[in-house]
Amino acid sequence: MIRAPKGLEGVIVATTLLTKIDGQAGRLIYRGYDVTQLAGRVSYESVAHLLWFGHLPNQQELSTLEIRFFHERALPNQVIGFLKGESKVAEPLSALQTSVSILGGLRGRIESSIIDSSMNLTAQMPTIVAAYHRLRKGQEPVAPQAGLGHAANYLYMLNNKAARPEHIRALDSYFTLLADHSLNASTFVARIAASTLTDVHSAVVAAISALKGPLHGGAPIYVWEMLQSIRTPENAERWLRDRLQKHDRIMGFGHRVYRTEDPRSRVLKELARQIVDPALFKLATTVEDTARKLLREEHPERPIDVNVEFYSSVVLHAVGIPPELFTSTFACARTVGWTAHIVEQLQDNRLFRPDAEYIGPEGLTLEATTPGHSA
Repeated sequence: MIRAPKGLEGVIVATTLLTKIDGQAGRLIYRGYDVTQLAGRVSYESVAHLLWFGHLPNQQELSTLEIRFFHERALPNQVIGFLKGESKVAEPLSALQTSVSILGGLRGRIESSIIDSSMNLTAQMPTIVAAYHRLRKGQEPVAPQAGLGHAANYLYMLNNKAARPEHIRALDSYFTLLADHSLNASTFVARIAASTLTDVHSAVVAAISALKGPLHGGAPIYVWEMLQSIRTPENAERWLRDRLQKHDRIMGFGHRVYRTEDPRSRVLKELARQIVDPALFKLATTVEDTARKLLREEHPERPIDVNVEFYSSVVLHAVGIPPELFTSTFACARTVGWTAHIVEQLQDNRLFRPDAEYIGPEGLTLEATTPGHSA
């Protein structure tokens, strides 16, 4: 029997054609393309096609996918009814998770392929989040609009108005950067669920469960709360030193794989420079520089650098997404990656079934005086 390290760090449990992470060089590659070259140069829809089908689409393939997304975006009445009843009490990710489960139950009545279900769900995720948000505020959901891309429609459905072009480009780039990241916790959970031959929606429900944790998709909101607590660049060092002295985690720093700056962060930082209020951008960069310096003082033996969550928070805020929707927006972006991994898992499936080493007692026996045991 092979003993694996805690957290399976460094253990290869699958082969993939989808995504490669070079943690030493700080590179993220989707099917051969460096993600920093894709973000802002091709649309999120093109990246979805790349991950699902293995190549960037030609114009006809891209138009077909865009039309498919538009026709799939509308939600059935059962989901809208659930959101109307629960939007005031359910937190966003739980509402999204249950909505996906409802969609899966309805989808089960339709004969469709794994890829059809993947497209359907990817198209509907932003509609769910936008409808939930508007209903929570006492407003009616906004129907998707023809002619708008995936990112543009999300912003339109949230705010009931056309978004600024620079905001659409920024969110589209964010979606591309977050589309996949190899076997992160939620994607691994999705593949484990898929290995049981469950349906796509159920596997994504499982992935959303993993995404809820603050060490995964929940991190950007904590970065935002940190920036709001610090308030001004002048407060950064005092605030950060106080947290480090208390052995608190500095959110937005460190990564299990990257041993240098997260490459997605570089792109997001440049997007932030272009669209974020200058005062907020100065605060963010000051906190970044100060935290990096203090963390290197405290841990000179290992690099701890900024990760994708840090500048995600300020970019999402700048395009008009409220902090409570940060993690749900992450889920909207990652749905393409989750479903691409589900498709890949099922192409050469084997049920995941690792062992656990038992370290508890053995040989215990029931005695006559044991409570609940009759002599």
